Amino acid sequence: MFDDLKVPQELMPSDPRFGSGPSLVPVDFLKSLAETGVHLMGTSHRKKAVRDLVGEMQQGMRDYFKLPKDFTVAIGNGGATFLFDMLALGMVEKKAVHFVCGEFSDKWFKASKKIPWIETEKVEVAAGDGITPKAVAGADVIACTLNETSTGVQIDSFPTVGPDQLLMVDATSGGGQVPCDVSKTDVYFFSPQKVFASEGGFFVAILSPKARERALKLAADKTRYIPDIMRWDLCIDNSDKAQTYNTPAISTIFFLNEQVKLMNKIGYAGVQKMAQAKADLLYGWAESKPYLSCFIKESKYRSVAVATIDVDEKVDVNPLIDKLDQDKIVYGIDAYRKLGRNQFRISLFHNITIADLEKLTKILSMAIESKL
Repeated sequence: MFDDLKVPQELMPSDPRFGSGPSLVPVDFLKSLAETGVHLMGTSHRKKAVRDLVGEMQQGMRDYFKLPKDFTVAIGNGGATFLFDMLALGMVEKKAVHFVCGEFSDKWFKASKKIPWIETEKVEVAAGDGITPKAVAGADVIACTLNETSTGVQIDSFPTVGPDQLLMVDATSGGGQVPCDVSKTDVYFFSPQKVFASEGGFFVAILSPKARERALKLAADKTRYIPDIMRWDLCIDNSDKAQTYNTPAISTIFFLNEQVKLMNKIGYAGVQKMAQAKADLLYGWAESKPYLSCFIKESKYRSVAVATIDVDEKVDVNPLIDKLDQDKIVYGIDAYRKLGRNQFRISLFHNITIADLEKLTKILSMAIESKL
């Protein structure tokens, strides 16, 4: 259907990566890593070179989110999905309430539900609808997802929880870009392959003093079985020493640190402002074209990290997406597979420039309008 598509040179993006999966890791980061030569890669994570790198990254997180001094920047291997189990095993005392608005928030709920000694409750909306978490009496954990990668829903506000409750936020695809006062959360966690422009298989979990105390208390409960790899006491102890419990991928931490340094030059407020400008561009484009519409109807729930745009059924977007991918012009803008919608899902992550997003909208409009 789009075999004859020719994209003018002036519309070629400077980088083809617009995907909401693995992030756009700048080529400059790869060059910087190569410049470390023999002095970093292949070094034990217990050695000074790696601990200095980890410590710089942890301090960068503290500076970026303006964390109180008594907050912990915990780190480890496994990513956010790994953390779903680790949190349920080691931080839920009796009951967790999960606010679900898509595939990944539901995945977290399902992980908690499998733990036989805790109770779980799901508060769910249909895909494409927004959700506002509330503090629920009788629960010691309130679990919510900052930005639902599958649908493009972001949280509009956060509840104030009780003294015996922990507010947990999965921030994987929005952390660092979607507005959130991290100091008002108890567990704010993410794997860094989205806004933070690194690779998967690693996690950062920012813990309040209340969360740290809960984690250490439950780790000391010998009646609970928790595998060593998921023990919060071991994670916290190693994190306090700027290292991980087991061997990490050093390149992942290196890329994360490079991105944190880059974002700290602008500041959290500046990054959010840039993200909002990109979101305004994408949603404004969708609202200006009769063949497009925003999947998320309520504007307060529209993500500034992942935009989901529906397309009129008269034009099947999949051949267009395939053609742009085949020609190495645009990568990764297909809809989340389980939604099954005729849709573009476009990343607005920090390293994707607004100029390239503007070119993308013009390419897509040109292609669709040629078939209408």
